Amino acid sequence: MKTSVIVIAVIALLALYVISQYNKLVRLNVTVDEAFAQIEVQLKRRSDLIPNLVETVKGYATHEKEAFEKVVQARAAATTASSVPAVAAADGALTQALRGLLAVAEAYPDLKASANFLSLQEELSTTENKVSFARQFYNDNVRSLNTAVKTIPTSFFAGLAKVNAREFYEVEDSQDRKAPTVKF
Repeated sequence: MKTSVIVIAVIALLALYVISQYNKLVRLNVTVDEAFAQIEVQLKRRSDLIPNLVETVKGYATHEKEAFEKVVQARAAATTASSVPAVAAADGALTQALRGLLAVAEAYPDLKASANFLSLQEELSTTENKVSFARQFYNDNVRSLNTAVKTIPTSFFAGLAKVNAREFYEVEDSQDRKAPTVKF
């Protein structure tokens, strides 16, 4: 009788341990998904600012068509990207295009003094900071998940939970690692 109670207790403890490891992996996986969603929210916010910024600059610099087209194309690519590497690449391209557009603004003193442009520029800067924070939050959570998936004993339960290591959000161009700087 005592041995059967001990065996049942050991099996129960083992079952609780397996369940806790499974739940840990699922929680980490959900947190990574939420963190990536936050990146997408901030990129969408930035994307929504772009038409207003382009229109404001267009009013002052109508002959700078190439800079406008690059921003529009990069924005279109950014809104259709879905995987982590694709979103990161599109994010980098959009940041480059915005740098070009803001460089155009440098040549127009009236534009630099425009309250609307200054407001949009400030909003863009704030959004870039939020994007940067969201990237960092995502990568921190990916690191936690990947550590759990690749270390014993949690690695034994990763297949059971259908959880795999995830890709980090990496910015390709070192210039893209920081928010665009605009001097007015």
